[in-house]
Amino acid sequence: MLSSMADQVKELILQFAPFQSSVDEGFWHRLSSLKLNKLGIDDSPIPITGFYAPCSHRQVSNHLTLLAESLPPESSEQSLTPAISRGNRNRCPVPGILYNTNTLEGFQALDKQSLLKAEAKKIWEDILSGEAEKDSSLLLRFLVVSFADLKNWSFHYWFAFPALILDPPATVVDLKPAAQWFSAQEVESVTTACNEWRSMCSSTDVPFFLVSISSNSAVTVRHLAEFEACQRDGNKVLFGFYDPCHLPNNPGWPLRNFLWFIFRRWSLQKVQFFCYRENRGFAYLELSLVGEASISNSQESRDHQNMPNAVGWELNNRGKKAPRCISLAKTMDPTRLAIAAADLNLKLMRWRQLPSLNLNVLSSTRCLLLGAGTLGCQVARMLMAWGVRKITLLDSGKVSMSNPLRQSLYTLDDCLNGGEFKAIAAVKSLRRIFPAVEAESVVMAIPMPGHPVLSQEENSVLEDCRHLNDLIDSHDAIFLLTDTRESRWLPTLFCANANKITITAALGFDSFLVMRHGAGPLGSSHETNEALNDLSAEIGTVSLTDNIRGQRLGCYFCNDVVAPVDSTTNRTLDQQCTVTRPGLAPIASSLAVELLVGILHHPSGILAKAEFANSNDSGDEQPLGILPHQIRGSLSQFSQMTLVGHASTSCTACCSTVVSEYRKRGLDFILEAINHPTYLEDLTGLTELMKSAGSFELDWDNETGDEDDEFAEI
Repeated sequence: MLSSMADQVKELILQFAPFQSSVDEGFWHRLSSLKLNKLGIDDSPIPITGFYAPCSHRQVSNHLTLLAESLPPESSEQSLTPAISRGNRNRCPVPGILYNTNTLEGFQALDKQSLLKAEAKKIWEDILSGEAEKDSSLLLRFLVVSFADLKNWSFHYWFAFPALILDPPATVVDLKPAAQWFSAQEVESVTTACNEWRSMCSSTDVPFFLVSISSNSAVTVRHLAEFEACQRDGNKVLFGFYDPCHLPNNPGWPLRNFLWFIFRRWSLQKVQFFCYRENRGFAYLELSLVGEASISNSQESRDHQNMPNAVGWELNNRGKKAPRCISLAKTMDPTRLAIAAADLNLKLMRWRQLPSLNLNVLSSTRCLLLGAGTLGCQVARMLMAWGVRKITLLDSGKVSMSNPLRQSLYTLDDCLNGGEFKAIAAVKSLRRIFPAVEAESVVMAIPMPGHPVLSQEENSVLEDCRHLNDLIDSHDAIFLLTDTRESRWLPTLFCANANKITITAALGFDSFLVMRHGAGPLGSSHETNEALNDLSAEIGTVSLTDNIRGQRLGCYFCNDVVAPVDSTTNRTLDQQCTVTRPGLAPIASSLAVELLVGILHHPSGILAKAEFANSNDSGDEQPLGILPHQIRGSLSQFSQMTLVGHASTSCTACCSTVVSEYRKRGLDFILEAINHPTYLEDLTGLTELMKSAGSFELDWDNETGDEDDEFAEI
């Protein structure tokens, strides 16, 4: 008997169907982008907007959905508030808040009950202040807590739809399909009025409304603020809301806070409500519900000071009160995943250490690597690690059995059947490592001074010169990574002529040189009247022109007093192979790429003067640190030093005399320089310089005074 009575009482309690959430994949992508590009480690609450619509299917409830546009825009000039357009009948906007933590531990440690209570308090205050009457969507406030694991592309999250608890709970007086509750004439009028309400942009996404029925069965749908007017007219009033639920015996979750609002605003204890549902975009009273709820007028309910308790954490797919987790890794294209992972490392650098890091500049810089050997392989990989996406490798050699151990882009398969061309094999390897890289290969030998060209080969060699010049013109940064000195001459000349960023890396057995070439001698803006410090004097070096201030920086050949010649003929086996300590190439390659990144981020770019640690000019040190001219290192001493060398007026590759002659004579000049190396010495005055040095005498004082003066020939 007692059990039967308890069941009867339980049946009278109004039961609400919980709200259900749905998160579009685009939301997680936008959150990831917002986190990486704007928020960083800032875990402040983020305003978001959810969307829902009335139920439109007999067997499926509608969800509150988060879309990409639910999040605020990334652009810094806009506020951190979602930009939402109104008037979409299928997307009723609902305000929410997102708490996205930086760690999984932080997510698990959130005081979720306090967060729910805080959001419920906002709803309570909106009811008391009347704001909910002006904007009824405030009754549907929600919150989401989340942790975005951007390394694994998994997202932990939990929704809460705060609902104020009526105590004692509301009871059901009556609940039936709307088509049975209304008269036949009223059914037609209600259907027409609701369709008109839903067709107007100003009201289609307003989730709570009044259904006013006059004595002659005329029906109008009106805003909540018009309740008193409806009562004065003596009309029957139903409190309507867009019901996402499809169940035939339960209203949806939005009714919970709506009842509290009705009770607080108008002190009604009997409330007739209308659960509006649709079919194919039109009012469907067979599915919609009309009911009457009774609200107890207890002292606790009348207390305006104490906020009622709240519930609302969503159950997961297993029916438990626990978070959900979604992984997008399996649904994403592998290339897209690779790009996201690569960008992640770089964007994380900006969070704390390098906020000025310009990833767009890095990804758009076109790099040409001359040489695909030990240095070329390492430089290519370091460039990709820095976010460079456009890489061209030039080499004429093939992969041999000795290469894969030291040249990191090759494997044994590349050595078989005579060996794959290095440039081609390297590009294939880069694409396997990172599919998004825009890598190209060029199989070509670089024409070199001291390697005379036979008459029947002239056209082919000149075509190679044109091709190399076109490649340099079409790229932004050139790396000279070949294994002979003379193979660097022609690219150095072309780079000086085109004023291109040029980086040289060269290896000895246990030493290395990494340097950036200065700007070209013609058409550059480096010559100014501004007094600049003589950096050569700062490090105690001597220059033939150390009285000239503001000189441009030198190139790889500026310290030479002879033209480059053939260094490959008549060499023993150890001289034919690049014999270096294995750890040398990775060090030099990394420094070469770091130099490029420094240049790209320096305000003066290619014209940046040489910088030294602890120098007087380091007051404006860039975020990436100093930008040296030359770096020389020794593995035997485990030492490294930065040097500077100013451009020589007699340089065989970059001086104004050589560049002017090239501009004047073109390929004829190059052909003569290749076939007759002494031509460059004659042209630049090195021949005369060596002759004058040969006849130069120094007067030595004899400390004893007993012997005649002697002369030392320099």
